[in-house]
Amino acid sequence: VARRLSLRKHPECQGMAGGKAIEHLAQAGNPQHLRFALPLQRQRNCAFSFSGLQTLVNKAILEKEKEEGIEEGELLSCVGDLAAAVQHAVAGHIVQRTCRAMLFCIKNGILAPENATLVVSGGVASNQYLRKGLQALADANGFACLCPPPRLCTDNGVMVAWNGMERLQAGLGVLHSTEGVRYEPR
Repeated sequence: VARRLSLRKHPECQGMAGGKAIEHLAQAGNPQHLRFALPLQRQRNCAFSFSGLQTLVNKAILEKEKEEGIEEGELLSCVGDLAAAVQHAVAGHIVQRTCRAMLFCIKNGILAPENATLVVSGGVASNQYLRKGLQALADANGFACLCPPPRLCTDNGVMVAWNGMERLQAGLGVLHSTEGVRYEPR
């Protein structure tokens, strides 16, 4: 969405990652200006999907570009409102689906109620709006909520590499010889 909105061209967002730029602009935007339907409303499971939301957002951007008479790649005057509406919809979807998962775990005795904990990590966990929504959800269901500091909420690739390093040092599930392993470029 940040790429489609050309947020790198926005004077306040130069040098920011896309998610950070959306969060920054959303602070001054009105999430009620545009409303996006939450994905998977009829699905009674815990799955996530953002493809339908992406389609709705792209259609809204095209419509706004036509209204304002601008070309793709130019900044929309309502970019803050769009950012706020997208952030609100994404957070709503994540909170709703996480709630379903929590209730499933509680109902099926998967988690002990006295120490049930929701851990929010990865790059998306640096978004303060999402953190507040998940914290409220955890509080409402008697869960502790753990979020690393935003500076540690990095790309999942870094976490996978760290896990690999830890496993290598512990000698767990590590291939000690690459003989016979075939490498193929993608």
